[in-house]
Amino acid sequence: DDNTPFHGGHRNNPQIEHAISTLLTLFRTRNLPIFHVKHNSRDPSSTLHPSHPGNAIFPFAMPSPSRPIDEPLYEKSVHSAFIGTSLEADLHARGITRLFVCGFTSNMCVNTTVRMAENLGFEVFVVEDACATFDRVGPDGVLRRAEDVHAYAMSDLHGEFCTVIKASDVQGLLGN
Repeated sequence: DDNTPFHGGHRNNPQIEHAISTLLTLFRTRNLPIFHVKHNSRDPSSTLHPSHPGNAIFPFAMPSPSRPIDEPLYEKSVHSAFIGTSLEADLHARGITRLFVCGFTSNMCVNTTVRMAENLGFEVFVVEDACATFDRVGPDGVLRRAEDVHAYAMSDLHGEFCTVIKASDVQGLLGN
């Protein structure tokens, strides 16, 4: 699974597409709001810059055009979904206190957003099998496999900033 056009290299969790699609279907079926976040890098050389194909939203994660009010899209240029967006105010305006977070990348945007969400007083669940990351080379020059980077990111968050769960746990947490 070569993800070079997106972020450069090996990615963990080849099932992310299925997990996110399943979560979106669950929330849509229950008529629950879904808050989509897209990263627009300010660096013109980044694959996530708006001028590059890597900036596009994956088809499996697209907001539903039939639910524009219940599936807003927030565009950000930093790792946190709360900086430079109205996300926090919009969540408070809807009375939302519990968040289920998924997406790319486990150790960067997901991690930063989850930490801020908890600091802002939200109850946060990270759906670990609906998150993914890529291989990283550390400052020591050692290659860390995406599977390890993801596991470390989830370990750093769980119990301190959120509860890490599986996609199969979400329906039970939503209640009837």
